[in-house]
Amino acid sequence: MSSNIHRLILMAEDDADDRLLVKDALTECGLADNLRFVEDGEDLMDYLLRRGKHTEPDAPQPGLILLDLNMPRKDGREVLREIRAHPDLRRIPVIAFTTSKSDTDISALYDLGANSFICKPVAFEALVNVMTTLSRYWFGIVELPRIQMKGV
Repeated sequence: MSSNIHRLILMAEDDADDRLLVKDALTECGLADNLRFVEDGEDLMDYLLRRGKHTEPDAPQPGLILLDLNMPRKDGREVLREIRAHPDLRRIPVIAFTTSKSDTDISALYDLGANSFICKPVAFEALVNVMTTLSRYWFGIVELPRIQMKGV
């Protein structure tokens, strides 16, 4: 694993039950300490850009974003467009993590720059397997550039 990669997973998810399931799955994988949540797209951008309630200067930048599509205030499509347009954020891997299986959504998210598109598993054991695989791949196999926030 690259020593300069932040192992933080930042999940944008408005459903409290889904947040709890992901936290429990990451606990099973031994990764719960590497997880933070935001509840919508505005909150995600505030976290990434250190605005509003997310102004703590030492908060780690995520090594991976799990992005729900259908959220209040700003949906996942809008957020992904903003992330990919921002010079300091565009290299952060973004995984669309949603209940949608729509070919239109899948194509649109890849066109906007998603690194992967994953349908949320229904069974808890399948969710644990997905979280384990994501962690191994993004934090153990691939080499990613260090994210440097210059303009924030």
